[in-house]
Amino acid sequence: MKARISVGSSAFVFGAYSSNPIPLEKVCARLEELGYDGIELLGMKPYADPDEVTGSGRKKLAGLFRSHGLGISNYGADFHERSPASNDSGEREDYRKLFMKNLRFCADLEIPSIRVDTVSEPPMLAGVAYEDAFSRFAGTWNGLAEEAAREGVLVVWEFEPGFMFNKPSEIVRMVRDVGHDNFTVLYDSCHAHMCADRASRQADPPETLEGGEVELARNLGEKIGYVHLIDSDNTLHDNATSTHAPFGTGVIDFDAVVKAIKPGYENEWWTIDLCFWPGAWDILEESLSFMDTLLKKHDLR
Repeated sequence: MKARISVGSSAFVFGAYSSNPIPLEKVCARLEELGYDGIELLGMKPYADPDEVTGSGRKKLAGLFRSHGLGISNYGADFHERSPASNDSGEREDYRKLFMKNLRFCADLEIPSIRVDTVSEPPMLAGVAYEDAFSRFAGTWNGLAEEAAREGVLVVWEFEPGFMFNKPSEIVRMVRDVGHDNFTVLYDSCHAHMCADRASRQADPPETLEGGEVELARNLGEKIGYVHLIDSDNTLHDNATSTHAPFGTGVIDFDAVVKAIKPGYENEWWTIDLCFWPGAWDILEESLSFMDTLLKKHDLR
């Protein structure tokens, strides 16, 4: 299967771009010009909020991507402030409804996967017991993975230092406890490094793996359902989540990472994640060149 390269559109909305997001039409035109295969679509304003982009607007949005020869690699839905780990059954039901609304959006635009996260900052949602939170997430995601499977949409969980359950053993356990073929991990090389090598924002006792992000990739194996590649300089952005440093400016051995992912990876998409990098727009060309060269080296392009 030939690999296709996309870039996360969140890079042009957050951080330095938050006060003046780059219009989606301009992003698409630029990606087409540079030769990208696709885009990872941010599921919120100003790009693809499911409450704002409705009916014929969804057909128009899909047409925008087609007109520029771009596929949509993944949908980054917004689950802000609604947690299935909550003690409030109403909030848990709100999360389920919100997921279903975003799933409908994916189905309408034929987006192959939907991103989820654990919503709350580490170490834990206030007032909720650890095992209660863990089991509620696992149970909820199992049911929603089944719903998504009916629509042909893969559920991909993006773990990271900025959200609870960020230890390597917790990441592996969550996949096991959810226990559904349609629930997989979104492996972001930068987040994987900060979680498995640096133990960033973990509750005591901190936990690392001797082989860092490479060992974590091996441990996850075929449960990696979607990939973000970007470098890490061993720091956090605003002391919250991983700094997504441009390729070649950090410490990640990408040859080792790709070798670890490749045997069990069945998705055609490999996504560049420049979220929060202040000069993301200016390094799109060199980022694509790095990724293309890397994937060709491993016989993926």
